[in-house]
Parts: sequence; C-alpha cells; structure tokens
Amino acid sequence: MKTLLLGVAVIGALVAGTAQAQVPADRSVVYRKAGFQMMANHFGRINAHIKGERNLTPAQLELSAQVVDSMAKVVYDGFIEGTDQSKGNKAKPEIWKEWAKFKDAQAKLQGETPKLLAAAKGGDKAALQAAFGGVGGSCKNCHDAYQSKEVIQ
Repeated sequence: MKTLLLGVAVIGALVAGTAQAQVPADRSVVYRKAGFQMMANHFGRINAHIKGERNLTPAQLELSAQVVDSMAKVVYDGFIEGTDQSKGNKAKPEIWKEWAKFKDAQAKLQGETPKLLAAAKGGDKAALQAAFGGVGGSCKNCHDAYQSKEVIQ
C-alpha cells in the first residue's frame, strides 16, 4: 500500500507540474515511462480482479480505474511534437512522422477510459469486462503501430 501511495504521489507531482508547464524535452521520456508504468500496474490490477485472481474492494477497483483514466489524460504530454525521441526507448519514430494518427490513437484511448471508470463505479462485472476490453483494444492498437518490441538504439 505504501508503494501504491508513493507511486500516486509521484505521478500526482508530475501531473501537477505538467498542468503549469509543458514537460521539458529532456524529461519527457522519463515522464511518459512513469505514467505508462502506473497505468499498466493499475490496468493489471483490474485484469486480475476480472479474472478472479485478485479480489479488489469497490474502492480499490474505482481507484485503479481512476488512475488509468487520469494517466490517459496526461501521459501523452511526454510526447512532444517535432522531437523524435525514439532512441533509448521503445517509442517508434513513426509517432513523430504520423503525428495526427498518433493523436487519434490517443483520443481513442481517452474515449475508452471514462467507460472503464464508470463501469468500475457501477459494480457490474459484465460492464467492467466490456469496458476493460475497449481500453485494452485501444492500448493494443497504439502499441502495434507505435511501440517497438526492443529499445531503439
């Protein structure tokens, strides 16, 4: 629990800083990696709950969905148009070559995560599974197009 709270605090600090100023280019890769890791951790918790591998309380389930939704809104600030920052990470150069398509993929994810949050609040497992699938599909489509399997050198 301490790790979770610390992670939320770190991301919260990053988000607060972003609200006041654009993420500096030299910190953008660290910023987006931290945000995506936080999102993945909480998405994994929801997945484990759906599969019956983990029993989250309604409050824990809602918190995880809130983190996924919040990160989807801010993590893309770590991708700065016109700055191909592919080296040393898994972000393909196509992100910056296909900026409009990348932004469309971002918008699709941001359209799905509120559904996940609403389903988590509603307590209906079938609705949660459907919303989880929508978010997962958006993640997969973007990863297939814009994430390398290996770190780009």
